[in-house]
Amino acid sequence: MGQRFISCDREQALLLPPDLREWLPEDHLAWFVLDTIDVLGLDAFYAYYRADGRGRPAHDPQMMLALLVFAYAVGERSSRAIERRCQEDIAFRVIAANQVPDHATIARFRVRHEQALGEIFSQVLGLCAQAGLVEVGVIAVDGTKLAAMASDSAVRTYEQIAKEILQDASAVDAAEDEQFGDARGDELPEGLRSSGDRRARLREAKQALDAQRTAQAKPVPRGRAERLAECQRRLEQDHELERRVIAEHREWRKEGIASDGSRRMSGGHILIADPTPQAPAGKINTTDPDARRMKSGRTFIPAYNAQAVSTQGQIIVAAEITTEGGDVQQLDPMISSAERELAAAGITEPPGVVVADAGYWANGHIDALRSRGIIPVIAPDSDRNAPRKTRSGGPYDFMRRVLATEAGSELYAKRQWMIEPVFAQIKSNRGIDHFRRRGRAAARSEWRLIAATHNLLKLHRHSIRPTTA
Repeated sequence: MGQRFISCDREQALLLPPDLREWLPEDHLAWFVLDTIDVLGLDAFYAYYRADGRGRPAHDPQMMLALLVFAYAVGERSSRAIERRCQEDIAFRVIAANQVPDHATIARFRVRHEQALGEIFSQVLGLCAQAGLVEVGVIAVDGTKLAAMASDSAVRTYEQIAKEILQDASAVDAAEDEQFGDARGDELPEGLRSSGDRRARLREAKQALDAQRTAQAKPVPRGRAERLAECQRRLEQDHELERRVIAEHREWRKEGIASDGSRRMSGGHILIADPTPQAPAGKINTTDPDARRMKSGRTFIPAYNAQAVSTQGQIIVAAEITTEGGDVQQLDPMISSAERELAAAGITEPPGVVVADAGYWANGHIDALRSRGIIPVIAPDSDRNAPRKTRSGGPYDFMRRVLATEAGSELYAKRQWMIEPVFAQIKSNRGIDHFRRRGRAAARSEWRLIAATHNLLKLHRHSIRPTTA
């Protein structure tokens, strides 16, 4: 008898079972994601589409959301890679019901539903609470730097931005001269060229556009020329603010009156005027103007400070971003965000103890937590530093005494395995170490979606955990 092998016939008509339910095991993450999305409230997604059924049909938002959530859960965030895996990966094909939305459709869905995607975090946290995974007796807060979708080489000064704008304008003028000759190329029809209020209308439109650009959390323009103009505007605003503050300070010094009303100096003193900058001295990233240069390891990169609050079970109960490199001003805002998220998730129990490293030490924030009945256990110093004489007394000495006790030391030690593994799982295990979108609002939406999928993975592991007798 000759050798025998299992048949491998690629010419057969059907390689997969006709029922999608047979393509993956019952406990696969793909089925769990589909079941989860099925119970979420998706009104914010469906509200964008026409209710009369006219127009070209779109992909079902429920399917598109499940596709994005599953992709983020397995660390796949590129729209082109997601499109490719909808063809090659069985789990992605199950999620998409054998449809293959192209990368442009996936990218537009992510942009179109930016705010709704960020709010998925709250709903997933509610599911974790229903499963009994959210315990808030002790919570930990920390932050990590996630690189922005921008290169450090894109940082420019005001003079460099102005020079690039002029170069772009010159190149456009030369191209239009070659194409249109003496004509401008934008002439109105003959009957409308003499309209007297055209310039007024154009001026009003520009003013409205400027007002729109000053709104917070606005999208970053896609075109480079538009981004350069936005960067220039922001630097000029900062420059104007600096000039106003210097002028006010100069007047204050002339008066010689302190803020408490006392006389600060006699009128006979010679005052040295602060130099007023003649041009904006700051720098800004022209790819993502909202990003800031932050220290990551031994280098500085354009990044956002991604903040998170987690439980002892490593469930994220608050996820926000900031453009400040340090954490010193984030303690109270992050715990306040956690309180709101917990209330929305149906958790009535308030946080008991908050643990954080020395970067979060701020007397005002600590007092704010204590006033709400929350016990802060925060390192007043890094382990490498000796006690600071400038901080001696009050809460500083009290916290050092607390951490010197066995109970205080054990409580603070929980921080290391409560919050740091969360960032390790996201950045190392899932490969999410940078944002895929630009702008503060887009980065916040993406960070909250990342945090939601982290919680979803925890919920999935909990659901398939074998029960013990």
